[in-house]
Amino acid sequence: MCTAITYQTRQLYFGRTLDYECSYGEQVTITPRNYPFDFHHAGPLHTHYAIIGMAHVADGYPLYYDAVNETGLCMAGLNFVGNAVYAQPEPDRTNIAQFELIPWLLGRCASVQQARTELSRLNLTGTPFSAALPAAQLHWLIADEREAVTVESTADGLHVYENPIGVLTNNPPFGEQLFNLNNYMHLSPRQPENRFSQALPLRPYSRGMGALGLPGDLSSQSRFVRVAFVRMNAKSGSGEAESVNQFFHILHAVEQQRGCCELDGGKYGMILRSKGIVDGGADGWLEFDYVPGEWEVRQRGADVGGKLVVIGSKLDEKAIAALFGC
Repeated sequence: MCTAITYQTRQLYFGRTLDYECSYGEQVTITPRNYPFDFHHAGPLHTHYAIIGMAHVADGYPLYYDAVNETGLCMAGLNFVGNAVYAQPEPDRTNIAQFELIPWLLGRCASVQQARTELSRLNLTGTPFSAALPAAQLHWLIADEREAVTVESTADGLHVYENPIGVLTNNPPFGEQLFNLNNYMHLSPRQPENRFSQALPLRPYSRGMGALGLPGDLSSQSRFVRVAFVRMNAKSGSGEAESVNQFFHILHAVEQQRGCCELDGGKYGMILRSKGIVDGGADGWLEFDYVPGEWEVRQRGADVGGKLVVIGSKLDEKAIAALFGC
């Protein structure tokens, strides 16, 4: 799926891949300073920073994937299916819906430190944008020139983690991703020395052998390790051209080529996202979330009627309806 990174030379560079099979209709979107935002629970925000980023615009509202504000604070949301859990609205709290988090923070904050303060009093809710656009299961990378953090809303609450490597992919949770780097502490950009046995005349026979064992597959945990290694060891001059060039070289290390990650046979069309509540018969009512390659199914209490949302392109609506007995 997706990978987000920061890269610092004389300036901060921030960006991400968006490795979906087709487009959601995302486009470069500018929200001018003080453009009226009416937040679902928190009400109108009349004064805010200007924002530019990639968004799907629905009914005039920018649903940002990633963005930066005029002060240089950057933010990106990446899939976190099966782990993201949002709260219900609470009285006397700043209730912000998941789809509002980027404009809320980038509109009000000029630094990660200010964003951290906002997050400490925020209640992140699963309020959907609409029936056709339910809450996406995401976690976020927030960065400025001084620091980066990862934000995750899970079953035990909202967490803000220091992110010393300035990268983010998808599952598992960020703490597990960081811990997994212990398994790769032997990797190095330098050529290896023979520590196997002094009795054997072993020597490097190719450049790059210090990084033998660096994962090369497309899974989110492997991409995390690979982009962390490349980003932490990448070097460039401080000029704009060199910095931008090296930034894209880092992203190229984790880009996904069409055909290398087969998802399904296309029987139901190209499904980008689906969620619903269905009658599982003997298993009771089941609630599910699905994005390509990742899914979660969990039991829930009895429901008056099933609910189903499927987002994608060239969908076979009759086949989907038959599958769910609609």
